[in-house]
Amino acid sequence: MKSQRHSPWFALIVLAAIGTVGFIDRIVVNVLVEPVKAEFDLTDLQVSLMAWAFAALNIGAGLVVARIAERVRRLTLISAGTIIWSVATALCGTAGSWIQLLVARMGVGLGEAIGLPGNQSVIADYFPANKRGLAMSVLLLSPPLGAFFGFLGGGWVAQEFGWRMTFLVAAVPGLILGVVAWVFVAEPKRGQFDPGAGEDVPPISAVFARLFGLPSARNFVAGSALAAMLGFGLVFFFASLMVRKFGLGLAEAGLYAGITASLPAALSVIGSGWLGDRLGERNPAAYALIPAIAMLVGGPLYAFAILRDELDLLLVLVSFATFCNFAYLGITYASLQNLMHPRMRATASATLTGIYGIAGGLGPSLLGWLSDRLARDYGAAEGLALAMASCGAVYLWAAAHYFIAARHLRADGDAVRVVSV
Repeated sequence: MKSQRHSPWFALIVLAAIGTVGFIDRIVVNVLVEPVKAEFDLTDLQVSLMAWAFAALNIGAGLVVARIAERVRRLTLISAGTIIWSVATALCGTAGSWIQLLVARMGVGLGEAIGLPGNQSVIADYFPANKRGLAMSVLLLSPPLGAFFGFLGGGWVAQEFGWRMTFLVAAVPGLILGVVAWVFVAEPKRGQFDPGAGEDVPPISAVFARLFGLPSARNFVAGSALAAMLGFGLVFFFASLMVRKFGLGLAEAGLYAGITASLPAALSVIGSGWLGDRLGERNPAAYALIPAIAMLVGGPLYAFAILRDELDLLLVLVSFATFCNFAYLGITYASLQNLMHPRMRATASATLTGIYGIAGGLGPSLLGWLSDRLARDYGAAEGLALAMASCGAVYLWAAAHYFIAARHLRADGDAVRVVSV
């Protein structure tokens, strides 16, 4: 049992499962947009406030908890946070008003702020730098896998038993995994694969100096934040587009949304991480060039795909676009973790998660606002499709930041290694 508790791959599987459940609890609202909107008589912009409610406590609390995680046992925080957000998810299903639902969503965000910042730090201490691209990519399978189970399972449960039951069912796995992480996963030694790591916790100013001062890191953050904003917005309304434009039921819409947002993204996250490790040892710029080139193709393809009137063609093209547009996810976290001191990693992860939290609220809100405006002239279905196509084209902006990061990544990596030693 001791060897299993200290197994890097066992820890990775458990933490990836926790991340997946967290993403399910976060994203399951996306497939519930139409019934929630109908029950509380909301506009697209108003219903998008569920994303902001999640982010409200997630952003600030995540950074505070991360500073604590640099000093204490991270698995304790991970376990506690997982249980907290699972309980809050269940409370979403008991909400008697729109305000109560928003407050419960804030609780989900708070739980994830406690439970998730330490995940990447733990995995970074279980795997050496030349294997972190693949390890982080496995950990970051949580968004595509969470999207699949959230859309597919959430859509079916909502259609058969109502949207409230969807929240109650989604809460169960996290309660179990919180206990599993506490009992069966060991806390790894910090910085065991990083020479000169030391025991001192650098001040938060030093974390920000690396994260926003290094040209490569700064552009990784900017590019990934744009990609996250677009991704959250497009995924938030994809099932709604299926319902409005093609007249699908929630279960079928959830199935298509889950498939297009999961399998292509999962293959992309793993493939880009593996390819980054393979090419990055000789040319570190590969860690940035892979997502840059992928989004250069995927952004315009998504804009073209989402306007198709043939459902089969739309789904096939969106799947290819999703494969391209998710190539940034695992490889970005791995690159930033490699640029951080071992006792900066939880803080850096929480900072990035906070930025993604803002992006996760901003993306759906901007898309909802644009959809409401376009609906006046084009109708609810076509207005939403046009809004989504406009957002898809912005991936070109994100790609530009990754091309800039590629120019500086080798020099920045050499610089932080000198400082660490």
